[in-house]
Order: sequence, then C-alpha cells, then structure tokens
Amino acid sequence: MSSPVFDPGMILPTTVVGSFPAVKGRGLSAVLDPYRHAVRFAVSEQIRAGIDIISDGQVREGMIQTFTGKLPGIRDDSVISSVQAAAKGITVADTRYALTQAEKVKGILTGPSSIAHALRIQTPAYRNREELVIDIAHALAAEAQALAREGACIIQIDEPILSTGVADIATGAEAIGIIAEKVDLPVCLHVCGPLEEIIDHLLRLPVAILDIEAATQPENLEIFTDKELKGKMVGCGCVASSDHEVEPVDQIRQRIERCIDIFSHDNILIDPDCGLRMHTPEGAFAKLSRMCEAAQVVRGEYR
Repeated sequence: MSSPVFDPGMILPTTVVGSFPAVKGRGLSAVLDPYRHAVRFAVSEQIRAGIDIISDGQVREGMIQTFTGKLPGIRDDSVISSVQAAAKGITVADTRYALTQAEKVKGILTGPSSIAHALRIQTPAYRNREELVIDIAHALAAEAQALAREGACIIQIDEPILSTGVADIATGAEAIGIIAEKVDLPVCLHVCGPLEEIIDHLLRLPVAILDIEAATQPENLEIFTDKELKGKMVGCGCVASSDHEVEPVDQIRQRIERCIDIFSHDNILIDPDCGLRMHTPEGAFAKLSRMCEAAQVVRGEYR
C-alpha cells in the first residue's frame, strides 16, 4: 500500500499524542475482541473532532503492556530471554482500520527505554538494562517498518521516561536512532515533562518532529528560544491532558499563538500535551474539538 506522505507545508496540522478513552462494545463481537468497538469509536471521534492526523486510539491495554504482551522474551513484567521482534504486527491491524477511515494516520510505538524500565530482568541474557533497551529497539524497528508498509504517514515514539533522569539518555538516543533509520517516514519523538536538562540531546536525534508538553509545561517553550532546531518540526501540546477541565477555545488559541511566536506557524503541529485515555469520552472529544476549532481560527490569519 502506498503511504500518504505527511506534508510539512500543512498550516498548523492537528494531531493527537495517542490514547483515547476505551469504550468497549457488547455482544459476540466484544467476546471475540473486547477492544474492536473501542478502536472504531476512538477513530470516529477523532475524525468528528476535526483531527488532521489521527491515531488508532491506543485503546488496548496500557502503553507498556500492548507491546510487552507480544514481544518474545518477555512474560508479564519480566524479561526471561533475549527480546525478539513479534511474529506479526502488534498495532498494525488497528492502524489498518484507521487508514480505511482517514487519509493520514500515525503509527505509535512506546519507546524502548520506557518499556525496558518497566520490566524486571530475570535472565543472564542481559548484563544491564542498556543492553535490553537496544534489543527492544531492534524489535520495535520491525513494528515501525510494518506500520510504514501499511500506510502510516508518521511513526511516533513515546518516551516519557527520558525527562525523568532515570533512563540513560545516550542509550535512549541510540535506540531511537535504530528505529528511525529503518523507516523512510517522518519520525516523531514524544517526550513529556520538563525538557531543559535533555533538550540538547533531543535536538541531536535523527527525528523529524519533537513533540512536547507546552500547555502545562509552558517553560518548555522558552528553552527553545536560543536553540537551533536543525530542520525539525515541533509538536506543541496546546491542551492539558492532566486536567479534566475543557479549556475555552480562546485559551487554546493563545497557546497556539505563543508556540507560533517561538517556532513560526509553518513549523509546528498542534496536539494535546499527552494522551487522553483517563478522560471521559465526552471530555476527550470536547478537548480535541475545541483544539481543532482554535487551530482553524489561527489558520485564518495565514491564508
């Protein structure tokens, strides 16, 4: 299948970081696949809200368990042997469905460092956690390639742990590079939390897009004022994922305009700070729809 190419020339494209509330179905189909309805509902709600680049909704299990449950070498929360690529695509089927409903869909991977640090090593196959991170990266690179073949327009890697100081940043960077070099698509790295301590590392990574929290971490914008983006775009979180209050359109518009002040209107994507899985379906939709409305208002200034 040919892949629709993400066009960096789009004015303020709206997207999602990933997860949407899981609304499970009923009946026989729900017995066969408890999350089938949740995927379809998440996809339809993103489209209804006006999102330009949607995801599959990330409604299955948690962001770690989705992958660890399918990677050979991992059982439950333990590493029991060398980690290998899954026999078949882990998120491919849900992404394939999303692509039947929307032209532009991002494939999403939980990052190697975030996965590795959620696991217990119970095998002599690994002398340390850094070796595990690299093997997980190779396994996820195969998933990224499968998503690219399916037609995803962006591969997003979620690495929330990188801002905490817990993970080795050099190993994390190497792992991201392993995945990025295997796909001929824009790769987006999402890192939430304060970025001041790691921003220089992030800017050296071979990714096309850095996705950041900016609604609840506005100080993340300021650290870019004297930095060279080196051709990267920035995904600007303009809606708070940690707050259930649905922000007014005008407040979101002001956040978008602040991002434009830092990065320019033709170099950013607009999305929530993080995933919206912990919100009600109604609240998640309201946040996304108001975000799209605010982006549309600002777009009008550049046409």
